[in-house]
Amino acid sequence: MIFDLLFASTGLNIGLTVGTLILLFGFITLENRFIKKREDSLKKGIIILSYVISFILFIAATGFILYIWEYDLLTYLSGVGTDLVDILNASIGRLISSAVVFFIAMLVLRISKITLKRIEKKEGPNQRRKRTVSRVIRSIIKYTVSIASIIIVLAIWGVNVGPALAGLGILGLVVGLGAQKLINDIIAGFFIVFEHHFDVGDKVEVKGFKGEVIDIGLKTTKIKNWKNEIMILANGEIASLINFSKDLSVATIDFGISYQEDMQKTMDILNLELPKLRQTYTEIVEDPICLGVTNLNSSSVDMRVICKTLNEQHYGVERAIRKRIKELLDENGIEIPFPQVVVHQSKD
Repeated sequence: MIFDLLFASTGLNIGLTVGTLILLFGFITLENRFIKKREDSLKKGIIILSYVISFILFIAATGFILYIWEYDLLTYLSGVGTDLVDILNASIGRLISSAVVFFIAMLVLRISKITLKRIEKKEGPNQRRKRTVSRVIRSIIKYTVSIASIIIVLAIWGVNVGPALAGLGILGLVVGLGAQKLINDIIAGFFIVFEHHFDVGDKVEVKGFKGEVIDIGLKTTKIKNWKNEIMILANGEIASLINFSKDLSVATIDFGISYQEDMQKTMDILNLELPKLRQTYTEIVEDPICLGVTNLNSSSVDMRVICKTLNEQHYGVERAIRKRIKELLDENGIEIPFPQVVVHQSKD
């Protein structure tokens, strides 16, 4: 009797309600801070347990507040339960059909994802091409299956999707007229993928930015350079592009020798010794060869050495060949001249 009298006071009810809410939110706040600080070190079981305790306290606080305000929760729950049972009995067929549609959609997405990933991982001569086309197909399947599933479920629940589809068509036309740039990017993306301009993993240069293609979408392309900077380009903006991954790379090394040195002797030494680098550097595909004289400079005779390497592996090979050329010229007493200036003084 005393307990009922205490809770009959409206002021006391308000105070208990506010106090309960403060305690509840205070506990949840402290719990979140504790978990965030130790999220990496805590075990998953402890984190899940803390969330379960929070949920139980929330239910208990809600029930306590409803009790002190003398709300008949049992009657409400029984009415809701009865209504829910009636709704389920009337809509059991639709629910099962909707569940089947979503199950089939998830199954199609799952199978397509696994199949396309296996195609990506399968070794072959066109690995990059497979990876590129696979990602585009996955994206198209994902959006197509999702939209189709939503339309089918709406039709199951009695929604007339005909006017909705017609409205989407009109809306698409209106949006298309105002989004020509977007359409241009998508069309350009189709041409990039299906005309094989470049693939994921290719080294390209666009607008002075050189790097590796890490992603190709129907709207944008992402390129990452050696400094891990990522450039995102709209496909419609790619008017001109250099693809370095279509063929082998060529290492080019230019150097100069003195005019007093024997050019043929220098060529013979280099053509004899430089091919031995191929045993050390697996990136070299064809033996380095000295082509001969490329320029008669003011203080030196310029010569050139070239060799073919694996794609985009010529940078390190060029450094190694330059080092070896310097060693060979020093060993054979062949001078690498400094810039010289000859001054003539006229006689009075």
